[in-house]
This record gives sequence, C-alpha cells and structure tokens, in this order.
Amino acid sequence: RGLSPTLQELEAKVMDPRMCNNSRFWDGAIAPTMICFQGQPQGSAPAKGDSGGPLVCGERAAVAGVMSFSSPDVTDPFKPPVATSTVKYKKWIQKTLR
Repeated sequence: RGLSPTLQELEAKVMDPRMCNNSRFWDGAIAPTMICFQGQPQGSAPAKGDSGGPLVCGERAAVAGVMSFSSPDVTDPFKPPVATSTVKYKKWIQKTLR
C-alpha cells in the first residue's frame, strides 16, 4: 500500500517514560528529550513517511513533539513510536527562528 495523498490524523496516548525505557520496551534507549506514545485504538501507529510530522496536544493544539522513529513492525506493542520533544528544544527553536 502506498502513501496516502490525504493528510491523516491519529489519536495517541503519551506513555510514562519509565515504562517506555523498561527492558520489555526500548530498554533504556529513550532519552529525556523523547516522548513515547501509543496510537488509539491500540495497534494503530504512525507508519513509514510520518517522520517529521507533528505530535500535537491540548485543546489549543500546541506542538509537543516531532515524530522521530518507530519499530520496523509499527504494530509491535513493545516498541511504541517515539517523538522528539519540542519543549526540550524551545529555546533553540526560538533562537534559530529569529
């Protein structure tokens, strides 16, 4: 199946970073600048081509992260997708945009 020509949306739930770094999941590979999340309903996940897309949250729709990577098997419940936190890089982003 090819890439969709239509913009897609996925409801997601942010995971506790300690759980995401658990030996059953990413086993310590998740840095404090990363956000693990699970697609809702369970089993749905970002796919190839979604890297660089926004992770948006809140009622006022603020960007919380940028999609970074996922497991080769995007439905693997023990390798949830990971985004880079924009909050951790806020000062750098603001400085760069000036």
